[in-house]
Parts: sequence; structure tokens; C-alpha cells
Amino acid sequence: MNLADITGAVAAILTTVSFVPQAVRIIKTRHTHDISLPMYALFSIGILLWLIYGILIGDAPIIAANIVTLALSLTILILKLRWG
Repeated sequence: MNLADITGAVAAILTTVSFVPQAVRIIKTRHTHDISLPMYALFSIGILLWLIYGILIGDAPIIAANIVTLALSLTILILKLRWG
């Protein structure tokens, strides 16, 4: 694994894991008032497009990172719609 691969892997892990605290907090508190619905909707669409891109070019790290990130962002988006 070269420096570019390591950098990409660390970046993917950090940006993906960064959504976990927000999702956990929303699940625990059911408080979504301060969450921006347009931001999470646009972000989720962007992540879906990154996932499609990863599939089209056959890049497993992009696919894996975006599957997890999409699941977390959709969780937040769905809870915002449900409890917002």
C-alpha cells in the first residue's frame, strides 16, 4: 500500500465515521430541529452519486466508504423527516 492509498483510506474512514456521533445523538434524543433537511438531502444525493461513480470505475474503497456514508446520512435524513 502506497502513501496515496493510505491517505485515501484514512480520509474515507474519518469522513464516514464522522456521521456516527450525529446519528447516535439523534437516535438517543429524537431531537432533529437543528439538522438542516436541505443539507442532508443534497449530501445524500451527492454520496449516492459518489457510490455510482465508484461502481462505474470499479473502485472498491470508494464503493465501501460511500455505502456506509450513505447509510448513515440516510438514517439522519429519515429521522429528520420522521421526528423533525
